[in-house]
Amino acid sequence: MTIVFVVLCAVLFPLLGLYRINWKYASIPAYVVLISGVVVASLLFAVLIFVDDRLDFVPRSVIVIQVMVLSAMLCGFRLNFRHEELLKGAPYFRKRLIAAGETIPVLLVGAGREADLYLRALNRDPNSNYRPLGILDDRPEEMGRILHGVPVIGATRDFEDRVGELELLGNKPRHIIFSKPLSEIGKCDADLLIQNAERLGLAVSRLAPATLLRQSVTSGDFDLRPIELTDLLERPQASLDVAALERFIRERRVLVTGAGGSIGSELTKQVAALNPTEIVLIDHSEFNLYTVDLDLKEQFPELKRTCYLCDVRDAARLNEIFERHHPELVFHAAALKHVPMVELNPCEGLLTNVCGTMNVAEAARRWNALGMVQVSTDKAVNSRSVMGATKRLAELYCQAMDLDCESGRSRTRFMTVRFGNVLGSSGSLIPLFKRQLAKGGPLTVTHPEMTRYFMTIREAVQLTLQASSYGLEKELGKGQIFVLDMGEPIKIVDIARRMIRLSGVPDRDIAIDIVGCRPGEKLYEELFDADEQRVSPPVPGVLGAVPKAVPLSVIYENFAHLKDLALAGKPSQLVDAMRELVPGFCPEVESAATAHAFATVRRDADDIEAALDPYLIPTPAGPPLPIGPN
Repeated sequence: MTIVFVVLCAVLFPLLGLYRINWKYASIPAYVVLISGVVVASLLFAVLIFVDDRLDFVPRSVIVIQVMVLSAMLCGFRLNFRHEELLKGAPYFRKRLIAAGETIPVLLVGAGREADLYLRALNRDPNSNYRPLGILDDRPEEMGRILHGVPVIGATRDFEDRVGELELLGNKPRHIIFSKPLSEIGKCDADLLIQNAERLGLAVSRLAPATLLRQSVTSGDFDLRPIELTDLLERPQASLDVAALERFIRERRVLVTGAGGSIGSELTKQVAALNPTEIVLIDHSEFNLYTVDLDLKEQFPELKRTCYLCDVRDAARLNEIFERHHPELVFHAAALKHVPMVELNPCEGLLTNVCGTMNVAEAARRWNALGMVQVSTDKAVNSRSVMGATKRLAELYCQAMDLDCESGRSRTRFMTVRFGNVLGSSGSLIPLFKRQLAKGGPLTVTHPEMTRYFMTIREAVQLTLQASSYGLEKELGKGQIFVLDMGEPIKIVDIARRMIRLSGVPDRDIAIDIVGCRPGEKLYEELFDADEQRVSPPVPGVLGAVPKAVPLSVIYENFAHLKDLALAGKPSQLVDAMRELVPGFCPEVESAATAHAFATVRRDADDIEAALDPYLIPTPAGPPLPIGPN
């Protein structure tokens, strides 16, 4: 009889496809097929025995016991294919509790099928960097349950309370992931949840469908995972005072220069969301201006907006625009910002970053704007680059204008916001690293010890708005520079390693090459000058610096000389004159030597050259621009 049963199984199991299943990745349906095969084989065997001897010599319970024992043995044997997972017990939680400092704490929204698939995938991925802390779900029957080791800790309406509790435990999430379709949550509830998350400084994402097709492998590029820029910082983003921002912008006319750039475009979108009466966009690039205008048209179709192609060097054109619109708030984000490019073109850098700033500020004061906010950079502190020196001069000018306002000669406030590198901005290292990763590497880093302060574009703009709103509404920071709190500086090589890890490419497959510092670059940036007085204004996420003030009359006199040198095309003399004026400015080499050095670097780094091309902005010739009040 045993031989008969073995023959039955040998015929039936292949017919059911049991030997074609990959048991390492088998799920419940595969085991159902296996047990069904055992049941069918046992029933056929029972029929044969009944035909032979009417089951006189075989107790009927034997058939049932046979099904149970054989099913358990066959399933147990096949579970051995997944012995690595079984030996780890709870691989997901144990791995992440041990290396919690290297993972990104996240909160899931939705405990349904999508969350199940996501947590299963996370469980099996040895390179996963996400650590779910809990799940929010509005279904009462899900409360208190645990899904793959992750508890359901509340409903979506409890979001802020649960984040607060986790923060008290030192485990604040940095990321919210919608693990169910937004349509199932409801538009109003989803929008409220997203707004609260952004106010608390948490990034928001949703899961891509499991059936989403990726790009073809024939393209020659690696198929990389999407990289959330907030994950590169490994810190929570700053919280916002949304009410203060709305009071600052609502029903006011706003003008933004450099509106098509990385900072400017994000600034226009965030301002547009705060219900201004009108927004005026100024940019020198036709394509960038077209792009941001199209985005605003799609996202805020009811908002009144006007776009102008204008170079901030053109004082007459700026004056015409200000006269036409009488903006109440002016955000000045137009600048030449790329260090090596400005190092090659110091005259252009001064005319745009210094003279352009003066033109915008003079127009703002002439037409009685409430306030002007200048975007500055930490490269202005103890600068070794021409770009940093020009931004420092612009800071000194705006400080002098603000103190002039305090004396009663003008009602316009002039505020400067200083911050560090912006992750993901055009021409920055993140787009460069992404291209290099897509090609399989290597990633190019200038120096293994080089550090920078980093923020996301959204965070930088939000804190800029918050600092300027407090400054104008509460009359804070007169003569001060608002310095955004960016946490601790991060090594560039660590950013490269994090990008490799987050992209899903094994570390061993991507090399990191050290290519040497570029002209004007420092190993580390500073937030404060040695001569600046540090203060702590009552603005969340913002510090304060008070430089030594320079009288406005002295600034006009010296800036007129700098402009004459720039218009005359005398870069060496211009750099020498700037060295005498700018505190801490210590250029490494003369302009000609700098140009030669950078040209050598460009020949050896095609990827870097590609990243810099968008910043070589042609400037039309024209009559000299006036410096000082007209």
